[in-house]
Amino acid sequence: MPQIIICHGCKHVLYEGVELKPPDEILQSYDGKCPKCGRKLSLLPIDVEIRPIK
Repeated sequence: MPQIIICHGCKHVLYEGVELKPPDEILQSYDGKCPKCGRKLSLLPIDVEIRPIK
């Protein structure tokens, strides 16, 4: 099951892969800020979307 984590501000893809990673691990790799727009990243999900595999 693929996982995609994006910045809510600029829609930059922070992580995309089939291996599920904890959000805090992804945030730590960017020092808590989006590398594209500099917006502070949050552990609280703003929008979650689940789609079936086609």
